[in-house]
Formats: sequence, C-alpha cells, structure tokens
Amino acid sequence: MDIQHPDLHPLYAEHLATLQARADKALLREGFDHLVIAAGQPAMQFLDDRPYPFAVNPHFKHWLPVTKAPGSWIVHTPGRKPKLVYLQPHDYWHVVPDAPAGYWVEHFDIVVIREAKEARAHLPNDVARCAVIGEAGAALDGFAPNNPQGVLDYLHWQRSYKSAYELAMMRVASKIGARAHRAAERAFRAGASEFDIHVAYMGSARQGDNELPYNNIIALNEHAAVLHYMELAHAPPARAHSFLIDAGASFHGYASDITRTYAAADAGEFQALIDAVDAAQRGFVAKVRAGQAYPDLHVHAHLVLGGILKDHGFVRMGAEAALDAGVTSTFFPHGLGHPIGLQVHDVAGFQASDRGGTLPRPPGHPYLRMTRALEPGMVVTIEPGLYFIDMLLAELANKPAAKDVDWARVDAFRKYGGIRIEDDVACTEGEPENLTRDAFAALG
Repeated sequence: MDIQHPDLHPLYAEHLATLQARADKALLREGFDHLVIAAGQPAMQFLDDRPYPFAVNPHFKHWLPVTKAPGSWIVHTPGRKPKLVYLQPHDYWHVVPDAPAGYWVEHFDIVVIREAKEARAHLPNDVARCAVIGEAGAALDGFAPNNPQGVLDYLHWQRSYKSAYELAMMRVASKIGARAHRAAERAFRAGASEFDIHVAYMGSARQGDNELPYNNIIALNEHAAVLHYMELAHAPPARAHSFLIDAGASFHGYASDITRTYAAADAGEFQALIDAVDAAQRGFVAKVRAGQAYPDLHVHAHLVLGGILKDHGFVRMGAEAALDAGVTSTFFPHGLGHPIGLQVHDVAGFQASDRGGTLPRPPGHPYLRMTRALEPGMVVTIEPGLYFIDMLLAELANKPAAKDVDWARVDAFRKYGGIRIEDDVACTEGEPENLTRDAFAALG
C-alpha cells in the first residue's frame, strides 16, 4: 500500500455498506426516515471578516474522505443510493473545493450547487422525519440539525469498531506521523528551537497547522512538564536537556497521535528513565486485548510506574502504597489513553451501550478518557508518562507521603520536564496491532 495513494476501492465499498446498515438500524429504532449530515460552516472571528479554520463534522467525513467542502450535505435514505449535495461556489476570493473525484464518487448521487442556500431544494421535505446531524451553524432555511440523542448514541457506539478501510486510513496517518517524528528528532539533535522543530515536522509531514489533527506539543526541557504545552519558543534554550514531542498526522480525515521523549546525549540518567517508561509502555500495549477493561489497565499502569519511581530512587515506598497515597498521580496525572479515529479523542469512550449511559471513571482518576472494555476493532492510545510538575510536587510536599520522597533526586530531574511515550494500538481477535511501532519499523 502506497503511503499517499493506497488502493481503497474495495475497502471503501465494504465500509460504506457497513455505515448504511448502521444508519438503517438507528433510523428504524428511533423512528426517522432519513439521516442527513451537514459538513458544517466556517465560523467567523468576532468583529472581523476572518474565519476560524474550518473543521468538518466527523460524521460527514465518516461517510466519505472530504474534509474541505463547507456547506455540503449527505442524505441517506434506507434502500436508496446516498446523496451528496456538494457546494462548489463560484468564487474568485478563495480556493474553491475540487470537483468530486476518487474511489468513493461512484457510490453517491452527487448534486453540485453554487450557493449554500441551494442545498435546501435537495434535502428531504419533511424535516420532522429527518435525523439531522451537525452543529447549530449549519441551519439552512428551517432545516436545522436536531441531533437526536438515540441516533447519536447508536452511531457513536458503532463508530468504536473500525472497518478495514478505517484501519487502512489510520495506518497511513501513522506512517506520515512517524516520518515527521524522525525529522523532528533530527532537528532536536541539531540544536533547533521548538518553533524550528515544529517547522521541520510540518515539512516532513507535508501538513500545515490546520491540516494536522491537533496542535503539536513540542517541548524542550522543563516545558515537557506542561502536559499541553503549545507555546513554541522561537529561540533554543542555552542548553537542551530533553525533548518531548506529541504530534500526529491526518489522512483522509483520520488521525494518528504519537508521543516520544528524547534525552540529550549527556543525560544518561534521564535516558535510563525514558527506557524504563518505554519498556513499561510496551507491556501495556501487549495487554490491549479483547475483554481487557481499560480502567483496570490504567490502574495497572500506575502500579508499574510506581515501581519505576522506586527503582530509580524517587520514592522509598512500594507501588501499591504509592498508588493509595496519590503519589503515582503526582508523577502520572493524566489517563493512560483514549479512543482515536475520526477524532483524536474519539467518541463513546465512556458509553455504557448503544443506547447511551455512562461508565464512570475509577475513584481518584478524574482524567481517564476511556472506561469501556476493549473489543476487536477498537483503536486506542497507550500513553503512560512520568513528569516533574512543580505545582503537583508542591502539593505532594504537604502530604504525609512526602517523607518517602527523595526530594533531592526529584529536584535534579525538574530540568527534564517529563516523559511520555504514546502509540496507537488496534485491538484484534488476538495479538494487538501497534500502528505506531509498525510505522517506525517500516522507516528502517
């Protein structure tokens, strides 16, 4: 499969048939005749004539790989070929969306319109019989999204199970991301600033800020202790001790989400800690198997990381004691991972069934983004970390467990910021498929 132009014709046909069957069931169950999906509209900045970057409705790009056609609509009626109402305006101020082309067009009845308001004539007449999915700004002449909860619950639940087409998309997104990560590491080793590392990443991925699936985290030294650091300093630090990069790529609407941490050549003790977290992360990936409760895997990660903290001299307490005292949460304050696919933090991570409901997080773990049990077809991230965050360490210093912390050792590591290792992993009927490690391996 070519990294940029895989042959997706047969996979897409099967994928679309799956989506149609899911939509048919959701409509029948909730009493609707049509599923209508709005691509969405760009939002304008306050008191300005500049739009915010357009982000397509994930439901829209689930049906077809079109991410830059605002004002367009999909109409699905059971038993009929789906319709695409495609806005291709006459416009000399902006780039106009390309004419529909590619492996998917034969599967749609396509109507091209020149003005957004023309879409109304091609949508079902009886709005009350339509499940209309989209944001409020997509409303059109009395035809507005109603986002029926029962329909969304069913579609979101089913979206957890990736088709072969979707996995093919995500493998390519992983390959693009891995290639760009290599370029970023080279820039770091050459002494580049955070901004210049970011530019090197985008150049290798051939994706700009608004094409990447999320804002890159490019963090040198203590900046890695800010979990969502996005400032991009333009000047390099006087001395680079460490580099954490959390950055993904997009392919046909699907995302990859990859994190790596690197030590400077003279930071041997920090490299040893990276190696320990990396080994632990591989162990967690191996447990991405059908039936594994994700919250249990998250708690298991805390215990393993607690052991690393002890082995590397940061604490003098056992792993279970460190977990119970909240010490592991000081050094690992986020969740182990999340679902990924059409969105980086994909839907239904907490959903109890295809009729909705919520599976609660385990007590003491408020930032976990998934509480379901793993099943074949799911893709999740596995991203443990260890961080030296001043605010959390200050809170720990006022707790009874502080007496079991080697504060001199902790202080010596603050300059490194922290470590995170993240892979995208598909649950299968057997061994997990590590999309990220496979992508790096393919680079040689």
